[in-house]
Amino acid sequence: MDKRYFSDKVVKWYEQNKRDLPWRETRDPYKIWLSEIILQQTRVNQGLPYYLKFVEKFPDVAALAAASEQEVLRLWQGLGYYTRARNLHKCAQDVVSNHGAIFPESFEKLKKLVGIGDYTAAAIASIAYLENVAVVDGNVFRVLSRVFGIDREINSPEGRKAFTGLANELVCRARPDIHNQAIMEFGALFCTPKNPDCHQCIFRSSCFAAQNNLQQMLPVKAKTKLARKRYFYYFVMKKGNSFLMKKRGEKDIWQGLFDFFLVEKSRPARMEKLVEDFNSANQMDIQINDVEVSHLYKHLLSHQIILAKFIIVKKHRSGLSMHEPFGFYSTKKIADLPKPVLISRFLSDHQLL
Repeated sequence: MDKRYFSDKVVKWYEQNKRDLPWRETRDPYKIWLSEIILQQTRVNQGLPYYLKFVEKFPDVAALAAASEQEVLRLWQGLGYYTRARNLHKCAQDVVSNHGAIFPESFEKLKKLVGIGDYTAAAIASIAYLENVAVVDGNVFRVLSRVFGIDREINSPEGRKAFTGLANELVCRARPDIHNQAIMEFGALFCTPKNPDCHQCIFRSSCFAAQNNLQQMLPVKAKTKLARKRYFYYFVMKKGNSFLMKKRGEKDIWQGLFDFFLVEKSRPARMEKLVEDFNSANQMDIQINDVEVSHLYKHLLSHQIILAKFIIVKKHRSGLSMHEPFGFYSTKKIADLPKPVLISRFLSDHQLL
């Protein structure tokens, strides 16, 4: 297929079918960057409210850089993949401290910023600065693999290199910003993972997948590891109108978010044994009839399945005290703390907030 033909067709489709989204009305690299970080592994209808909240609270990169990490995590709460939020904050501080609050104007320089990889750098460089560099995301992989019949694994280094090379050959030199947005939108709205409407497709006469009935076989992705199961048992301790919580540390999920006292097991555990272990570790004397156990909560992460129960301690000695990083927080304070969705679900279910 002629490269210019591909770009002209997809751009024309885009101009007739694109969604009206706020980050498409600007060349401000801050807002483009913000939208791209939020939309990583997030659907547009889910990410849009977060984008609007961030822009309202932090209208420019300097405002975001000046915020506390806790403020950023609290606003991000519910989106998941919290490393994105922490890197968002660090990147903003980097741009302000080392670049005069102005995002670098090239793909290569943008990649040097915290949390910005090839895809995000290409989006900013092409949309904000009109650099001729292609974006390659899941939508682009799907469109190119089907239209051009590429069967290399998209999650392999060789496959990514091949797709990136082709994508860069296809970029319209005069309109890289529109071309990139067009191919991503076409993949998101039309050349969908399941049941694409091939009979109405602009590439129906030349698409390799449609001609060979391979729509469900392309793109090809190498099998990933099975998600591992983790068993979380949370002890919910109350003193007056406050609850015992802690800020999670590094090197695990939910870094910087707040949860309850956690006992993790590699397999399901008996409640009697959990209470016994808790008493032993904390010099407590809680009895099994002093606790109420929640139903099982299942929380899915990208490569992990969290199976959690909350052990609500109804009676304990009044002098309860825990060392750092634990502390008692009022329900009003807890409402403002950044928390995993799992914790928020429990608090909501039990009308504790």
